[in-house]
Amino acid sequence: MPHIDLPPGLPGILGPMAFSPETAKPLNALAEALLRRPATLTPGERELIATYTSSRNDCHFCQSSHAAAAAHHLDGDDQLVREVCADPASAPISEKLKALLAIAGKVARSGLEVSKDDVDRAREEGATDQEIHDAVLIAAAFCMFNRYVDGLATWAPEEQSEYREPGRMLAEEGYVVAGRRIEEMVSGQAAEAGAR
Repeated sequence: MPHIDLPPGLPGILGPMAFSPETAKPLNALAEALLRRPATLTPGERELIATYTSSRNDCHFCQSSHAAAAAHHLDGDDQLVREVCADPASAPISEKLKALLAIAGKVARSGLEVSKDDVDRAREEGATDQEIHDAVLIAAAFCMFNRYVDGLATWAPEEQSEYREPGRMLAEEGYVVAGRRIEEMVSGQAAEAGAR
């Protein structure tokens, strides 16, 4: 049961975003910029960083929803996403992404844990300053998103299959569009309630 009175029926971050549209807009814009803007890291790689960070923070909703988005970007490869969350060092991904995930994992615990050696390793594997920046900022932002979701005790579906379609929507349509849909849905519910 959520700690505050959130709009009913909206799982995870969707409830708090519907509760506070003023903060939802910049949060969705941040997610859009971090995960979908043109960049040398693919949207799938960036979603993997978000998923891995959320798994380190034990945030079921964020881990599940971004795992579904990552898998959609990666041609439905749910197994790869699971392997990355379990142990990125042994997952079948590039050495550069492994180094960036190592940095993200440290950011999930404390930004102070990221060392010069971590950054040097990422650079040795071909990561640019922009990619290192993005890995750190994605991880930092997802720590905030994870704590927002769990700090309000939001509910989340347990079945992974329930995240497949929302993951597809995030991957194909993005976070700003998803935010607008939530606003429209909540406005429609409020209008119906007012008409009764």
